[in-house]
Amino acid sequence: MSNEINIRNKRASFDYEFIEEYTAGIVLTGTEIKSIRAGKASLVDSYCYFHRGELWIKGMNISEYKLGTYYNHEEKRERKLLLTHKELVKLERKVKESGLTIIAYKVFLNEKGFAKMRIALAKGKKEYDKRESLKLKDAKKDMDRAMKR
Repeated sequence: MSNEINIRNKRASFDYEFIEEYTAGIVLTGTEIKSIRAGKASLVDSYCYFHRGELWIKGMNISEYKLGTYYNHEEKRERKLLLTHKELVKLERKVKESGLTIIAYKVFLNEKGFAKMRIALAKGKKEYDKRESLKLKDAKKDMDRAMKR
């Protein structure tokens, strides 16, 4: 089984400061997992929310499986995320109390071949925080270039 599937939301770490990170399972249909294994998924503009004590992701795009027939799935349907009860209660409490949000930033396959998602309890960055992140990133690139010479 190939673990090379690594679908990322690169914008998430730029727009948000991650406070806590979790690995969640995703409830998928047969054609959805085949599309993920083909690398045909996107986390851009996706977010997580609670509904009746369960965690759901909205806006995640998994392209239709090209060999699927009438069993094919909707591309942008809401999908349930699987976490332990303790983690769900903790996350829900923090989201309600302190105004934090839950961001999905990575989809990967574990060693058993199951699709997993890395989510983070996050706080939005201000404009000056984003500029500071860019400065640090540029400084790191310059140092790496200097070390290679």
